[in-house]
Amino acid sequence: MNKFLGLSLAIALALPAVLAAGPAEAHLLGLRGAGFVAGFGHPLLGLDHLIAMFAVGLWAAQQGGRAQWAVPFGFVVAMTAGGALGMLGIGGSGLPYVEIGIAASVLLLGVLVLGRAVMPVAVGTAVVAVFALLHGHAHGTELPLAASPVAYAAGFVLATSLIHAVGLFTGRVIRGVGEGALLRLAGGAVAASGLVLLAAV
Repeated sequence: MNKFLGLSLAIALALPAVLAAGPAEAHLLGLRGAGFVAGFGHPLLGLDHLIAMFAVGLWAAQQGGRAQWAVPFGFVVAMTAGGALGMLGIGGSGLPYVEIGIAASVLLLGVLVLGRAVMPVAVGTAVVAVFALLHGHAHGTELPLAASPVAYAAGFVLATSLIHAVGLFTGRVIRGVGEGALLRLAGGAVAASGLVLLAAV
């Protein structure tokens, strides 16, 4: 268990350094002819998406109770809706300041974990849903370029759900061994990553 916590800490501390190497290239994939595999890889290859979705899982675990399933589920539903808006061209090639909003979501999610923010489940779900719309729209603007938009969407929804699950599992393990400070440290690393992303936009 101590090895797992050490690994989690190392990953959390390494995130800002990794991001400092350059802005995330999450939305520059060549997707012509793409389908499920490209959709699945998209959240994994874009560090802004990856960190935000992991942080959603961490925050859900930190809150406990119904939030552990409601917050990630709300994110996935809202992200899918945002993807549909992007696919339909609503908001043009991108909602206003969508990249800034995505970077800000990483920062704010980190602050929520760092501050041990506890909200009513409906409020917390609504908060992450706003972030999810932006992430989904960024994915959705590329859907028309895919050979199979439905398969592409299924891929990024599945990947997102898995990232949430990893964040939730990590948060629950850290909470289970009474390492609240470590969880807050991870939140601080996420917030710092958000600042780096904002500076790079």
